[in-house]
Amino acid sequence: MSIQDPIKSEEARAGQHQGFMIGYLEALSLVERLHRLLLDVIKDEFERVGVLEINAVQALLLFNIGDNEVTAGELKSRGYYQGSNVSYNLKKLVEMGYMHHQRCEIDRRSVRVKLTDKGRKIRDVVSTLFLRHAEGLEHKGVLGPEGIDDITRSLKRMERYWSDQIRYIY
Repeated sequence: MSIQDPIKSEEARAGQHQGFMIGYLEALSLVERLHRLLLDVIKDEFERVGVLEINAVQALLLFNIGDNEVTAGELKSRGYYQGSNVSYNLKKLVEMGYMHHQRCEIDRRSVRVKLTDKGRKIRDVVSTLFLRHAEGLEHKGVLGPEGIDDITRSLKRMERYWSDQIRYIY
C-alpha cells in the first residue's frame, strides 16, 4: 500500500460528500419550490371557480382542519403553520364566515375553531382539486403508488431528522 492510496480514498470520500451536499441542496430547493407551486395551483383553481375572497394559504388551512375542531396551538404543534401566521389567518377566516370559534370550556384562554358550511365548501374545492391531481398523476404515469410511497417515506425521515435537530439544539 502506498502513501497515495489513503489520499485517494480521502479524496473519493470528499467527492462523495460534495455530491451528497449538492443533492441535498437541490432537494431543499425543490421542496421550497413545490410548496410555492402548490399555493399557485390552489390560487389558479380558485380563480377558475370564482372564489376570490380567500387566499391559497387560508384554503389550505381549511383543508387541513377538515371536520376537526382545533386550536391554533394544535395546528402549530402538528407542524402545519407558524404561530402568528395561523392566528392571523384563523381570525380572518372567522371574520369572513368560513369558521366558527368558541372559547374552550376547560381552558378559557384557548379558542377552538371548526369549519362553517361556507368553510366546508372551500375544503371540498381543495379536496376535489387534489383528487383530480392524484388521478392525473397516476393515469398519465407521472407517479404511481410505489413512487408516492417512496417520496412520503423519504420526506417523513427528513421531517424526523429536522425535528430532532430543533429539539436537541437547546
